[in-house]
Order: sequence, then C-alpha cells, then structure tokens
Amino acid sequence: MTGRLPFELPRLGIGTAPLGGLFEEVTEADAAATLRAAAREGIRYFDTAPRYGHGQAEDRLGRLLAPAGVTAPLISTKTGWLLRPRPDGSPGEVVTDWTESGIRASVESSLDRLNRSSLDICYLHDADNFPEDVRRTAYPALRALRDEGLVRAIGFGMNHSAPLAAYVAEFEVDVVLVAGRFSLLDHDALATLLPLCLRTGTEVVVGGVFNTGLLAAPSPGAMFNYRPVPAPTLARARRCGELCAEYGVPLAAAAIQFPYLHPAVSSVVVGCRSAAEVTSNATASRFPVPAALWRRLADEGYVPGELVPA
Repeated sequence: MTGRLPFELPRLGIGTAPLGGLFEEVTEADAAATLRAAAREGIRYFDTAPRYGHGQAEDRLGRLLAPAGVTAPLISTKTGWLLRPRPDGSPGEVVTDWTESGIRASVESSLDRLNRSSLDICYLHDADNFPEDVRRTAYPALRALRDEGLVRAIGFGMNHSAPLAAYVAEFEVDVVLVAGRFSLLDHDALATLLPLCLRTGTEVVVGGVFNTGLLAAPSPGAMFNYRPVPAPTLARARRCGELCAEYGVPLAAAAIQFPYLHPAVSSVVVGCRSAAEVTSNATASRFPVPAALWRRLADEGYVPGELVPA
C-alpha cells in the first residue's frame, strides 16, 4: 500500500529478539552468520528494541551489519522503556519511562548502540496500558524527535490489536507493528485494526506469524504466544500443516505469506537466530502458494474468506 512512510518498506524483514537471547543464547558467531545470510538473501529491514537482551540485539546490529555486507539497512526500534544497568555495568532491570526526557534518552541510547545518526522507524513499545502517559508526554516527544529528524517515522508496536487501533484512531501514526494477532491461527487484527489502517494510510508490519514458533514446527514442545502450546491449538496447527502438505506447500510458507493477503500489510518480520533460519524463511516467503490452498484454508477457518485471492 502507499501510506505515510517516506520510504518503501521491504516485504520481508528480520525480527532480532532472538539475537538478544530470547529463549536461548545466540553466540556472536551465530549472530554474525545470521546477518551474513540476510545480506545474501537481500534482506535489509531489521526490527529491534532495547529490551531485546538488554540492548544486545541493537548492539549486534550496530557492530555486525556492515561487516555482514548488508547495504542500506532499514532499522526500526522501540522506546518507552529504559535500561537501568547495575553499578558494575552489567544488564539490570528494564523500566517504563514515558516522559519526554525518558523517550529522548531511550532513542539516543539506541542510536549509540546501533551506530546511527537517525532511526528509520521508532515505535512506542507495549504501550497498551499507558494511554494517559502516551497522550501527555510519550507521543508528543516522539513526534518532536521526528520533527527534528532523529526519527523518520513513528508508530506503535505491541502484541494486542485493540489498543493499537485506539492509538491509530487518536493519533497521526505512520506505521504500526502488530505481533501474533494476524496469523493463520489468530485473526484478531482483522476486526478493527487493519481496516482502520487501510482508511488512514497507516502502514502495517506484522510480526509473530509463527505465533512464537508453533506454525514453524507444530510439536508438543512448541511455544504458542510465549507459552507452552495447549493440546487443541497444537492439533489445529497440525491440521493446517496437513492441508498445506496436500498442495505441496510448506506450512511456513503459508504462515509467512498469509498477512500479505490483506492490503493494509506492507511487511512481515520473522525472528531468526541462525543463518539456516534466515535462508529457510526467505525461501518460504517466495514459495508459490496456489489460490486453491488459500480457499481450502478458508474453508477450515485459517484464512478469512474475504481475503482469499480470486
């Protein structure tokens, strides 16, 4: 879609929470190999946040992107939370700070870790329960940083679509990142958020298309939305995989490409912790998915009927 952004979002990006050690540590060598694989695949959009490994994900992007050969990277990060290190310099707690000074300090520290003079996108991070703080200080502060040129585009990033929709309705929002709420297993963003973004020209980045791993590899040990998967959800994911297999399509390909069926969606970001995952996900994003499969998935409730290609 053509929206508010002063640049075109790449169709596929990498989420860097795994590079910050989400669920398990990633070595420096593996992080570098992950970014080299991204360069080989032509991927140049990276989503990160100070909370990913207490700044580790941002720091790794700042140090490793150029040596990896990634050209003209487009980076989104987040604000609203400050890293409070211990006296010995090791990572400490992460605290909310929606004040003007807190937002500026967070953005400036991200710029230092990322080794950049400006950010392409900055999201207010998990601001679900802080509407008054957003209204009073956080959003005006972020807008001022955009006016100054420290940030090119601003928005909100979170895991719930209802508060995202409320913010899009109230504020001038360039782009939103919604995670886990527009997938083959969860259509929550379709009710209000996506139609609203289409009307307002707010671009949408979708994360969490695997619902924390379940749709990448449905198994009893998989995670679903950051928790152990319930048996009925596991069965549903496996059934989705069976339907895809009937058409010779990997489940991951349908999961990654599903959000593109909605015209409000500009980009999908997928978390990767290794070169192999980058290559696999990039391949899945290009795998041909026939309209007949989308129709079959719609018949069993995995795809909203109105989004099935003609």
